[in-house]
Amino acid sequence: MRGRIGTGRHVTLAAAALALLPAGRAWADAPPLPTGLWKLVSYEVEVQSSGETDPVMGAHPTGYAYFTPEGRVFFLLTGEGRKAAKDAEGKAALLDTLVSYTGTVTVAGDQWTAKLDTAWNPEWVGTEQTRTFKIEGTRLRVLTPWRIMPNWAKQGMTRSIVTFERASDR
Repeated sequence: MRGRIGTGRHVTLAAAALALLPAGRAWADAPPLPTGLWKLVSYEVEVQSSGETDPVMGAHPTGYAYFTPEGRVFFLLTGEGRKAAKDAEGKAALLDTLVSYTGTVTVAGDQWTAKLDTAWNPEWVGTEQTRTFKIEGTRLRVLTPWRIMPNWAKQGMTRSIVTFERASDR
């Protein structure tokens, strides 16, 4: 009986200690989190069938990603040279130069997974979007898995190669 009580206390203490560790991450080998504000530098798409890359958002896209310490991510990325549209066709075309979503995010190794609750494209709401990332100095490099992206579906299977630079709210 005494052994069981002692073991129970140790288990309770161990469980309490584990609860203090960041969720979904190994403490010792966890990569730095991309928390904070990141400014979009480039957005390229690689076409799987040809291996060609294309700066689909232009040479100077604009936008930001923000990762909160509490585990939420916000993306608002826009293509270069967007102009206000007056008609329905022009307004619809603007969606091809926009990527925007938010959701809760978890990190495992060199990947994050965002569970989206809001997105520019309703098909993405409720989905999980996984990205591979690497922080190199002040740069955050992001690689999507191969998929058919709603914005440029005619290119078939593509993956995005997105680069951000650490930014400041000031």
